[in-house]
Amino acid sequence: MNKKKKPFLGMPAPLGYVPGLGRGATGFTTRSDIGPARDANDPVDDRHAPPGKRTVGDQMKKNQAADDDDEDLNDTNYDEFNGYAGSLFSSGPYEKDDEEADAIYAALDKRMDERRKERREQREKEEIEKYRMERPKIQQQFSDLKRKLAEVTEEEWLSIPEVGDARNKRQRNPRYEKLTPVPDSFFAKHLQTGENHTSVDPRQTQFGGLNTPYPGGLNTPYPGGMTPGLMTPGTGELDMRKIGQARNTLMDMRLSQVSDSVSGQTVVDPKGYLTDLNSMIPTHGGDINDIKKARLLLKSVRETNPHHPPAWIASARLEEVTGKLQVARNLIMKGTEMCPKSEDVWLEAARLQPGDTAKAVVAQAVRHLPQSVRIYIRAAELETDIRAKKRVLRKALEHVPNSVRLWKAAVELEEPEDARIMLSRAVECCPTSVELWLALARLETYENARKVLNKARENIPTDRHIWITAAKLEEANGNTQMVEKIIDRAITSLRANGVEINREQWIQDAEECDRAGSVATCQAVMRAVIGIGIEEEDRKHTWMEDADSCVAHNALECARAIYAYALQVFPSKKSVWLRAAYFEKNHGTRESLEALLQRAVAHCPKAEVLWLMGAKSKWLAGDVPAARSILALAFQANPNSEEIWLAAVKLESENNEYERARRLLAKARSSAPTARVFMKSVKLEWVLGNIAAAQELCEEALKHYEDFPKLWMMKGQIEEQGELMEKAREAYNQGLKKCPHSTPLWLLLSRLEEKIGQLTRARAILEKSRLKNPKNPGLWLESVRLEYRAGLKNIANTLMAKALQECPNSGILWSEAVFLEARPQRKTKSVDALKKCEHDPHVLLAVAKLFWSERKITKAREWFHRTVKIDSDLGDAWAFFYKFELQHGTEEQQEEVRKRCENAEPRHGELWCTVSKDITNWQRKIGEILVLVAARIKNTF
Repeated sequence: MNKKKKPFLGMPAPLGYVPGLGRGATGFTTRSDIGPARDANDPVDDRHAPPGKRTVGDQMKKNQAADDDDEDLNDTNYDEFNGYAGSLFSSGPYEKDDEEADAIYAALDKRMDERRKERREQREKEEIEKYRMERPKIQQQFSDLKRKLAEVTEEEWLSIPEVGDARNKRQRNPRYEKLTPVPDSFFAKHLQTGENHTSVDPRQTQFGGLNTPYPGGLNTPYPGGMTPGLMTPGTGELDMRKIGQARNTLMDMRLSQVSDSVSGQTVVDPKGYLTDLNSMIPTHGGDINDIKKARLLLKSVRETNPHHPPAWIASARLEEVTGKLQVARNLIMKGTEMCPKSEDVWLEAARLQPGDTAKAVVAQAVRHLPQSVRIYIRAAELETDIRAKKRVLRKALEHVPNSVRLWKAAVELEEPEDARIMLSRAVECCPTSVELWLALARLETYENARKVLNKARENIPTDRHIWITAAKLEEANGNTQMVEKIIDRAITSLRANGVEINREQWIQDAEECDRAGSVATCQAVMRAVIGIGIEEEDRKHTWMEDADSCVAHNALECARAIYAYALQVFPSKKSVWLRAAYFEKNHGTRESLEALLQRAVAHCPKAEVLWLMGAKSKWLAGDVPAARSILALAFQANPNSEEIWLAAVKLESENNEYERARRLLAKARSSAPTARVFMKSVKLEWVLGNIAAAQELCEEALKHYEDFPKLWMMKGQIEEQGELMEKAREAYNQGLKKCPHSTPLWLLLSRLEEKIGQLTRARAILEKSRLKNPKNPGLWLESVRLEYRAGLKNIANTLMAKALQECPNSGILWSEAVFLEARPQRKTKSVDALKKCEHDPHVLLAVAKLFWSERKITKAREWFHRTVKIDSDLGDAWAFFYKFELQHGTEEQQEEVRKRCENAEPRHGELWCTVSKDITNWQRKIGEILVLVAARIKNTF
């Protein structure tokens, strides 16, 4: 130790030695220099300090205030001209003459400052500019390069390499710690290391201590090493091989329990197997400490109040949840001893015990509680044989003959004949149970059922179900005239017995009758209760709501009954007739619709729409003469009605009676000269190829109705069809002077210029149109598409951004914006669109197309359904839906879409109108137009 001792230890330091100077550890203060840190609330050393100075914090505040008062007269705070930064006399009193002096000095300073202000500011500005030129900002240095970024193409941008990982290989690819299971042989080999031998084996002396075939026992120094069951009887070693075999045997037994006994092929479901293994583990979700606390609390409750059943049940369930099932069983059995009259404890015990033990528990429970229905039901559930179940329930009924639940359980197990006998006994024991009476009536013959229901009415005069069942019974046996009487008598009898007639409940009963096929009963109930409890002025509104509710619940006969009753009360209400007609059109037959419309026009002869519906129904059925006669009657009731004139013209033109149509239009022009009549006249001549006659009629019409934009459109389109572009342009321009707010006219003129190749002029026209018609989504959309068709995608995107600023809630713009984006950004854009226009059909259609493009077929179909449901008049939605089904659906789905489209009769939509308004397709039906529009759609989105 003396050799390692440093020679300078214990010697005095040399002259001028400063500790730490060599390593630069000087010029700082340590805690040892200033003493330990003290809290602001610590008392000061002075035991007799006055109040306000007794803590360290008080002393610090006082010192700080004193420092603030002292003048800073340091040399660093001195200036040759101004002197000290502060005032030398700031501590003295500030008087009035001081204030005057300061004001004079301030005025002088201000005057001096203004003398050369402009020149000084100019000089400062030049100096700043010079400084900026010499030392420009980084932003200015790279400004020319940033401008060049606009020329970088998307491909060049994507080809820029990613920034590499600067870390070394070991940091980039950290090696995770690998854990390898240690083999059994390793334990066997090292098991006996560190053994202590206290005696010499005789065999060692026999062989000279060199050959020791067996070690003399397994006395390891570690506690718990001699575990019972790990020692093999023949030797003192731990036989790892046998442990492995036992483990394999256990697994083999486990798998053999769930294997197929016939073919030997395993039928183990891996997920189910793992779940089953997990079920062996305690599945409590709480902390161990929480379980211990709960156990302790429940033990305390049991000890303080041993006859409290919920304590025993809660304790057993806690042990069950923590996986200690046997402890739970023991606890609950103790609970049955302490609370033998508690039904819940016995039922919990039966639940926790396995099969046969549970039966014994229930038998014991029955001895203690012979009147408990729930225990008898549990006993029946535990039995697997039907005869045993019957035996248990019959025994139960001997003890509890007035339990409806037991009777129902017993009857359900019997054959119909035995059930009838049992029910006849059941209604004697439980005469107030409606269910038992009705069940007995269903099993009896017609005559006996009537007697049973009469007895039931005597025993239970306040229940409506018996009366309704009686009415259904009479209807089922053809006695329909009795149904109305029974329901009326039911209402009277129930009121006499003090029962309040709940309208909603009766309507629900009527809907159930409708679903069961008892039409007469359903209608009788509706007629009886529909007017109960409603104010006179609310009748119409409430009845229409009831009818809609019945249609939603698929109770069509109930809705029909409501409409029939409403029409009796309001025979001259056109709106009620219309709703009834639409109901028959959607849910009834053609005959029922026509019968209703005949009654409707008799009551409301001035309602043109009812006449037209009747004529259309006849025409669609192929009965053209009947349709003509209906329209003739409509003419008599409504002379000079534009709608009826045009319906008659359409009927004749659709049936190729062109001369009749021309004559009708000529009459209409003389007797009811409206703009629409003139337009239809021009259209008829145009589609028939009489261009000269069409132009002549158009000129005549424009003299009378020059502010009707459709006439200008037709004039321009006729000229455009004849390749007379100048005349067409002139027609559109004249039309726009008269109708500057007509969006289709602006679009036609713009497309004409684009067709000629005058892109700049088309752009100018659209800009002008947007100025005259601000916030018009259609014009903005055309502007965006014009740029897109011209290949100027950047300008198209800019215009779309402006359009969405001006029309933020336009669905048609958002739907276009989704597909202007690159594929990765479309989903985000569609989410924005849905936030702005949640219920807009164009946006819903765009989302459906987006899912279609991503091949998410089920989602796409769901969104198409939503779109056509929210707006069935949008033809484009039907066309896209049909195209989608043509590619991904079955023939049934395609046919369903086509039929739904024909029923909806769509009239709007950009693509739809392009096809339907084409004069070559003027006689096409809805289904044919749907096919044509779908054929035009290309999957380019």
